[in-house]
Amino acid sequence: MSDCIVRDQLTEAMKEAMRNRDKSRLGTIRLALAELKRIEIDEKSLDDQRALAVLDKMVKQRRDAIEQFESAGRTDLADQEKLELNVLADFLPTPLSESEITELVDLAITSTGASSMADMGKVMGIVKPQAQGRADMSSISKIVKSRLG
Repeated sequence: MSDCIVRDQLTEAMKEAMRNRDKSRLGTIRLALAELKRIEIDEKSLDDQRALAVLDKMVKQRRDAIEQFESAGRTDLADQEKLELNVLADFLPTPLSESEITELVDLAITSTGASSMADMGKVMGIVKPQAQGRADMSSISKIVKSRLG
C-alpha cells in the first residue's frame, strides 16, 4: 500500500468500474487519478490531505460548470457534470453540518484569540485542514467573517 489512501481507493474503484463496464464512472475516476498523478510528479509527494484538496477542487469546478450550463440552458452538459460530481463526491469524507462548521470556527477563534478581521488568516489556517473536502471554504469564510466582523 502507498501512503495515499484516497489514491488507493480511486484505483480500486477504477478496477471495479472496468469490471462492471461502467464507462461514465470509469472516465471520471481516471480523470481524478490523472490529476493526482500530475500533482505527485510536480510536488514529488502526495498525501491524503493534498489528494482531498485536489478532489475538493474538482468538485467545486463541477458545481461551477453545472451552474453555468444550467443558466445557458445546456441541460445535457449539466447532467454530465452532475454525474461526474456524484462520482467524485463518493471519495470525499462525509460533509460537515452547519453546526459542526460553526463549532470548528468558534474553537479556532478561541484557540487563536482572534478578535478582528485582521486575524481571519489565523482562524482559516486552523479550520481549513479540518474541513478540507468536507465543507465549502467560501461558506466557512463567510462564517468566520460574521464571527469576527
